[in-house]
Amino acid sequence: MIFKDKTVIITGGSEGVGAATARLFAEAGANLMLVARGKKKLEAIAEELRDKTRVEIFAMDVSDPEACVNLLKKAAFEYGRVDILINNAGHHVRAAFESTPVEDLAKTIDVNLKAPIMLTRLAIPHIQEAGGGAIINVGSLAGRTYVPGSTAYAASKAGLRSLTYTLAEEMIGGDIKFGIVSPGPIDTGFIMTDIDGTTNLVFSQPISTPEEVAQAVLDLCGNNVREQCMHTSGRILTTLSYLFPWIGRTIRPMLEKKGARVKAKLKAERKE
Repeated sequence: MIFKDKTVIITGGSEGVGAATARLFAEAGANLMLVARGKKKLEAIAEELRDKTRVEIFAMDVSDPEACVNLLKKAAFEYGRVDILINNAGHHVRAAFESTPVEDLAKTIDVNLKAPIMLTRLAIPHIQEAGGGAIINVGSLAGRTYVPGSTAYAASKAGLRSLTYTLAEEMIGGDIKFGIVSPGPIDTGFIMTDIDGTTNLVFSQPISTPEEVAQAVLDLCGNNVREQCMHTSGRILTTLSYLFPWIGRTIRPMLEKKGARVKAKLKAERKE
């Protein structure tokens, strides 16, 4: 897909994967609408990229229905079209399910699943009017199998994956590409600022950079792939543990030991 002069909306666009994705689209000449809660961080990334392309920002809570409506209105007003939606904003509270406050569980579902559903519904008519485009969701390997200690997060990402595949079938033959990238741990503050709170199982998988995930997002916009897992080992392990839960339970102790070693190494590196 040629991105020059296309309009791309990116939620969670102020840092991490969202900012890395914005940089790639800016290099490709796309017009950007960057969304996040914090206006200051949005202004910083916008200022960085404005010498490459047009950038507008919209500070909002993505789980607010009215704000979602206003976001699409602003994107259409500023650029005259909407071509691509990247649902990247995420929320995660790491704790045992029974000890997690109900409001935290609700926020996880609101940000990770409710918001993408609303924004996708609102974006589809605009993308169709523009002649077609793409809606790409940033999921997780947790959405492909069960991850103890991340129940609501895993459920929300499984729902996001289901949204992607179901819409692809419901709108098959249409002019919108639906895709999802499913990474394991990513080297961003999303988990790296809470290493101790992140389960050892998570760190048993290869750690991706924000740039690697961003490239997968860009690639999904224009190829025939429905889901890009990161990495191959993660795709195989999550598929096996989902289809055959006993395999997951059998190898989990080994994976947790591996993750503990990786976690200890990461913590030691950050002290140096």
